[in-house]
This record gives sequence, C-alpha cells and structure tokens, in this order.
Amino acid sequence: MLPYINLGSIGFPTAPLVYIIGAWVSLYVVDRAARRLELDAETIYSLAAATLISGFVGARLTFVLLHWSSFDDNLLGILWPLNSGYSGVGGVLFAAAATYFYARWKRLDLWTVLDALAPGIISWLIFTSLADFLGGPGFGALTSLPWGIEQYGVQRHPVQIYEILVGLASLGVWWLATQPERRSLDGRAFLMTTAVYAGGRLFVEAFRDNAWYTTNGLHVVQIISFVIMLGSLLLLAWRSSYSPVKPATES
Repeated sequence: MLPYINLGSIGFPTAPLVYIIGAWVSLYVVDRAARRLELDAETIYSLAAATLISGFVGARLTFVLLHWSSFDDNLLGILWPLNSGYSGVGGVLFAAAATYFYARWKRLDLWTVLDALAPGIISWLIFTSLADFLGGPGFGALTSLPWGIEQYGVQRHPVQIYEILVGLASLGVWWLATQPERRSLDGRAFLMTTAVYAGGRLFVEAFRDNAWYTTNGLHVVQIISFVIMLGSLLLLAWRSSYSPVKPATES
C-alpha cells in the first residue's frame, strides 16, 4: 500500500519505520501497565527492553545461521543492512528466554511479569500488522465486500486491519482483567489476553490468501493460534482451580 515514504529524492522504507515506532510505543505501554499493576515500573521497563533487544538480535542471528551460505563470505552483511532478514521463531525463542532469565535474576514472579508485558506484546503485534499492511507482502483473499481494499488490481480482504482490530480487542480484555476488583490472580490478564488474540488470529487467518500451509493443506498460523488459545485457556483453568487467589486490590 505504501512501501516507501518519499522525502524529496530520498525514499525511506515504511516497514522499518513502523517497527521503530512500534518498539517505542510497546515499551511505553509496558511502563504504563506496570504502574497500573502497582509494580516497579523501572524494573519492568528494563526487562521489556531486554526482551525486545534479545528478540531482535535472536531473530537476526537465527536467520543468519539458517542462511549461512549467504553470509560466510560477507560477514559485514550480518550487521548491515538490517531492514530485512529475520526469523520470527528465533526472535520469539530468544525473547522468551530473556524474559525468563531476567525475571529469575531480579527475583520477579513470572506470572506478574507476563501480566505487565501482555499489552506491550499485543502493541508490538499491532504495529507488525500495520507494517505488513503498509509495506509488506501479505494480502487477503478476494472479496466483493464494501470494505475490501484494492491490491494488485482486485478487491481483497484487509487482513492486516482485521489483525489490528483483534489486537485492540485483546488490549480491551487486558484492561478489563486488570481492573482493581478483578485483579485476584497473577497471570489471569496475560492468559485471557493471549487466548483472545490467538482466537482472533485463528479466525482472521481464514481470510488470508498467501497463508502458510502444511503438506495436507492446513493453515500453519491457524494451527499455532489454536494451540496457543487452547493452552492459554487450560492454563487459566488450572491456575484458577489450584492456585491461591489474592484478595482483590481496593480502588
């Protein structure tokens, strides 16, 4: 839709700019979430920054290792350019590891940390969808609905906009789950938010035209979304049944 922003004779790629703004917004959201949950905002912000940087570095290193033949004679290419060449799976694994070990180092309760990180993670995913919408390769299935957008000369579902709406709905769920009268179980806000977002992506992915498929024709992202949604709901049920419940914070 808008892969480049032209300033005079110079064109700046849109997606990296959106990612930079998204990183800043996500860290800001985590800071506000920590304050809302009455946590040490400085510590949580530092953890979020470490998670973000680890995810970025991990995504790049994983991509380099998977495509080492393209870098073994050009080591400088590992560091530049950085506007393409990342592994989402590697980024998630490195980010998760950084969150876990940082929380252990600071002796933080992991479920409390996840409650504070949840809106930041969703905000990052929203900006990822926005970057894909403006300058990415993703596009939706053909449609004749009035809100379809024109891509490649035909009307298509704006799947990235659907993803953004799912993200906003998930943030709304987090906000409701962290109301003082509902703040009775650590991890509940994170698990509810995760389940809603994964369930939304499970539905939205059906409208994507260039989805990843398994050899038997199943949507890879739908499978992942279903597993995450089911796992979140099972963990929520387990924690609600067997974990001690904190008294609700008075407003």
